[in-house]
Amino acid sequence: MDRPPENHSDGQPPFWKQRRNLVAFLAFLGFFNVYTLRVNLSVGIVAMTSSSDTKTSEFDWSPELRGAILSSFFYGYISTQLIGGLLGAKIGGVKLIGYGVLCTAILTILTPAAARYSVYLVLVLRVIEGVFEGVVYPGIHAVWSRWAPPAERTRLGSFAFSGSFVGTVFGYPMCGWLAENYGWPSTFYVPGFIAIIWCVIWLTWITESPVEDKRITKEELNYIIDSIGPTDDNKISFLNYPWKDILTSMPVWAITCAHFCENWGFYTLLTQLPSYMNDVLKFNIGKGSLLSALPYLVMSIILQFSGFFVDWLRKNEILTTTQVRKVFNCGAFVSQTIFMYLASNSTSESGSIICLTLAVGLGAFAWSGFSINPLDIAPQYASILLGISNTFATIPGIVSPMLAGIIVQHKSAEEWQLVFLISSGIYLFGAVFYAIFASGERQPWAKIKNDEKNGHDNKTFDVKV
Repeated sequence: MDRPPENHSDGQPPFWKQRRNLVAFLAFLGFFNVYTLRVNLSVGIVAMTSSSDTKTSEFDWSPELRGAILSSFFYGYISTQLIGGLLGAKIGGVKLIGYGVLCTAILTILTPAAARYSVYLVLVLRVIEGVFEGVVYPGIHAVWSRWAPPAERTRLGSFAFSGSFVGTVFGYPMCGWLAENYGWPSTFYVPGFIAIIWCVIWLTWITESPVEDKRITKEELNYIIDSIGPTDDNKISFLNYPWKDILTSMPVWAITCAHFCENWGFYTLLTQLPSYMNDVLKFNIGKGSLLSALPYLVMSIILQFSGFFVDWLRKNEILTTTQVRKVFNCGAFVSQTIFMYLASNSTSESGSIICLTLAVGLGAFAWSGFSINPLDIAPQYASILLGISNTFATIPGIVSPMLAGIIVQHKSAEEWQLVFLISSGIYLFGAVFYAIFASGERQPWAKIKNDEKNGHDNKTFDVKV
């Protein structure tokens, strides 16, 4: 049944001593690092290729080449999404995430030397970085399938994902400040070394499942195991997964479509906002980087509350899981459609900044919808579903920077208007598709047959998981 899960939290240790909250906090910091390792190039490439009254650019790269460099990461990223989902479902996500970020961080530190040797080596490095980082998002759902009680999935998942946007908030101004004061190579060195430190902590302190955690209390362990119920993650081989059911499931494609549409606008602005600030609003790299971070600050703040609110609505049976996913996801997309359209027609600096800030920031509500939805419809396959959806959702990261590079030839406001209008239309399509096909119910092909053999009532089982 599509009902909120029950919360049996009696006897739990205090909030700050719960190991699942430590997992969420370190996952938050992990995604923080993941996104500082992405936005550094968006800021760094402006410093590498822009001249000023006091400084000549070190590289003379065309807009098309800059767009190709910014999108090259996603060629590698798209190739390991499904692999990451499969490995996460089979072996767990902790080591997958830790080593994926570690390799990305090391390659980031090598980027300045590569740039001075050959632009083509930068392209190669960014592709390889994408390969290693591609396993991170599917991996986190493998972590939550073992660690997150159903009543807390949205809260824990949304908080962890919010690290991406907080990382963007800090990454933009930090990299802008580093570029202005210490030169553009520092925008690669500093995020890279910080990420390596996080990897060591994550791999040392977090286990694949609560059962393996020696520091967890017996009460919390029993609560997590009882809440999640039985799983069959390691009982069947890859070939015996219900692939036909997964690939023909409209709720799966609703998640995939929503993920694609949200990422189109997100990646467009993530990679192009510093350039827009420089080209149209004529802000220097320091001010432009600071203002580029503002939309992600709004997104970060909203996401802290939306996860709690979604779980509260479900727990108190105000909305069903299906309803709450659709309301939050579609409401966000419609709002983003409106504000991205207004941004495209804005004629003032303040108007553009406000509209772009709201167009990105309100997307936080969508992340409490589609991004947690795989855990609703098929928790034991959630990492695979996210791998599928993020494969398609990576396409915008490849196409949108290159498309912007093709459209924005003369750095005019009219050219940027078309970039924003395309994003607005894609958001609207995503809202309609998700409203029609999304579901919050566990799908028939994701039922665990062993549970029925053991005499459990289907209704009780659906509530628990």
